[in-house]
Amino acid sequence: MASLRPVELGPVELRPADRPVKFRPSEWLIAAYFCYVAILAPFFPAARARTWQAWALAAMVALGLFWLARIDSRWRDWTPLLYTFLAYRQMDWFTPAVPDHRLDLAWIGWDRWLLDQHGLRAAIESCGSLLPGALELCYLLVYGVAPVALWALLANGRRDRVKHWWLAYLGGTLAAYALLPFFPSQPPRTAFAGQDLPHVVTLLRRLNLNIVGAYGIHSSVFPSAHVASVFAAAWGLMATLPRRRGFWGRDKTGWSMAAYGCAVGIAAVYGRYHYAVDIVGGLVVSLAGVVAMRWFSREAFKL
Repeated sequence: MASLRPVELGPVELRPADRPVKFRPSEWLIAAYFCYVAILAPFFPAARARTWQAWALAAMVALGLFWLARIDSRWRDWTPLLYTFLAYRQMDWFTPAVPDHRLDLAWIGWDRWLLDQHGLRAAIESCGSLLPGALELCYLLVYGVAPVALWALLANGRRDRVKHWWLAYLGGTLAAYALLPFFPSQPPRTAFAGQDLPHVVTLLRRLNLNIVGAYGIHSSVFPSAHVASVFAAAWGLMATLPRRRGFWGRDKTGWSMAAYGCAVGIAAVYGRYHYAVDIVGGLVVSLAGVVAMRWFSREAFKL
């Protein structure tokens, strides 16, 4: 009689419907942010009537995140782009019916001190349209920062680190959005129409003005979400890209992104898209991404 031997079975691959649903820390952050906005809405007259819409959107976001976690496809690495855009547009609900210029009046003096008394505008325009055009291009390319950062991670074979990078990026970017309702302000180019504007008008400037005019929000400009998102992306890349020899031991993509963030800040002040204080605020708020990674995803720093 033949002896019975145990049959070794290979690993069983679970169907999407049978997999346990597990949110990434960045997805918990997204869900928490939309709930935060829904809780905040009743306290602001401009957004009070949209409270039910805010809760409906928060529920839809949660369902979308649950579905993505369930199927766990590669699209999951990219869908935070959609949620970031929704979060940005939602901030327009907090635009006051009557603009309050108290902060604008407090901040404009520092800009004029920087642009006129210390010659920042003259220095930028000393080479004609070359540097103003380059700065406008930097400001325009901010919308591609997240896709470029994701490409850098994937090109380096770091798809396993994408979820950690999103935590840094969303931590800084959503923190900037979360503060906007508390600092009602207008861009200096509109709050002080016709004043302190660049003397050089390039085609790229006209394009930027069309974009921010048609798709920008009007609730606040402090802190600068442009600057916060670029620096948050930089901090995330510094933490998640592989180690290299030399120059502080990490890939230089993150440092290049940080240098680009400095150019975006200068472009924002020169082009009158933001006040100088907005840029400082955006840089400080971007550090929320580092805090988020340290707190929720410490293994991202152990490459």
